[in-house]
Amino acid sequence: MELVVTDLACARGGVPVLEGVGFTLAAGQALMLRGPNGIGKTTLLRTLAGLQPPLAGTVSAPPESIAYAAHADGLKATLTVTENLTFWARIFGQTDIAPALEAFDLADLAGRPAQNLSAGQKRRLGLARLLVTGRPIWMLDEPTVSLDAASVAQFGHAVARHLAQGGAALIATHIDLGFEAGVLDVTAFRARPCRIDSFDEAFA
Repeated sequence: MELVVTDLACARGGVPVLEGVGFTLAAGQALMLRGPNGIGKTTLLRTLAGLQPPLAGTVSAPPESIAYAAHADGLKATLTVTENLTFWARIFGQTDIAPALEAFDLADLAGRPAQNLSAGQKRRLGLARLLVTGRPIWMLDEPTVSLDAASVAQFGHAVARHLAQGGAALIATHIDLGFEAGVLDVTAFRARPCRIDSFDEAFA
C-alpha cells in the first residue's frame, strides 16, 4: 500500500494555488501538511482524495484505499451515534462499529441522536467514521477542531494504532499528535503568479 504523488498542480476556484507537489507515503507512515491559512492545504487534500481534478501531475494509490475527513463532521442529525456509524460502515461494506465506539469513547453516547451531541462529541463521532471505512490511507483536514486536550490525545492514539496496523495518514494540522510523522510545508509549492507582459495580453 503506497500513495505516490508526482508533480501535482491544483487549483481553487479555477486559480492555480499549488504546483510541483511530490511525495510518497508508505504503509505505517504519517505526513503532516503545514503552511499558513489559504496556502492550499485543503485544496491539496481534496485533489488527492479525488474530489476535484488536478491541473497537472499524477496521484497513484490502490483502488478504494483513501478515506477523507473534511471540516464537516458528515453526520445525520436525527440518527443516533450507533446509527450514524452503522450507516457509514454499510456504505464501505463493513459491519463492526465496536472498535470505533471504543476508540473515541462513544459507547456511553451510543443511543444519543447526533443533534444532541456537543461540538466536541460530534467531532469525535465524525472522526470515528474513519475506523469503519476499512480503508488504509486516511486524509484529514484540521481534525482536532472542537476537541479538548483529552480528545486530541485520544485521536492521536487512534491514528498511531492505525499506523501500527499498516495504515497511513496525511493530516493538515499544526498540532503535535504524539506520534512520529514527517512534515510537508506546502508553502514551498505555492503556484507562481501568471505573468502578463502587456495590457493587450491581459484582455486577450
